[in-house]
Amino acid sequence: MGFNRPGGNMTGVGLLGPPLETKRLGLLHEFVPGIVPIRVLVNPANPAADLQLQQLRDAAEVIKRHIDIAPASTALEIERAFEIAVQRKSAALLVVQDPFYNSQRVQLVALATRHKLPVMYPVREFVEIGGLVSYGHNLVDGYRAMGVYAGRILKGEKPADLPVVQPTKFEFVINLKTAKELDLPVSAALLARADDVIE
Repeated sequence: MGFNRPGGNMTGVGLLGPPLETKRLGLLHEFVPGIVPIRVLVNPANPAADLQLQQLRDAAEVIKRHIDIAPASTALEIERAFEIAVQRKSAALLVVQDPFYNSQRVQLVALATRHKLPVMYPVREFVEIGGLVSYGHNLVDGYRAMGVYAGRILKGEKPADLPVVQPTKFEFVINLKTAKELDLPVSAALLARADDVIE
């Protein structure tokens, strides 16, 4: 079984989460340079959590930055993770790709604002409601691709003949207003690489 011919009645749209964690950590390291540890919010209930953590640990070694793992699979655990980040004086926090975290966008952005903590998010929807920065696939494009596939299947195509679609477009989005509120300078190099800047 492969992405091009998944077999049986399987097909779909992939979200390609774990491979992007390395890129997110690297960008966050550029936003908040130095050696102070970065806290990483990971949902242990997510089957991809071990892969996400391994990739982040490997990336942290490359950039020589310590990461501090914060397991959280409930709203209360998320709140506690932020409190500990502040107590430990973490430089920033990285929120990994996770469906539960996407559903907790408002809580995550509110906690980041309350604690004045720079946070990297997995998708732009966080940044649109006041989050600092995100890097990831476009959810709207993913939903559109799902709709196209649903239409093709309803018209009679077999799912087994449809390859699993992987995202090809990724967005780097910065909220400059939030950066100013955090008194966090954003380099011209980062701004030049951004796909969208919210002011």
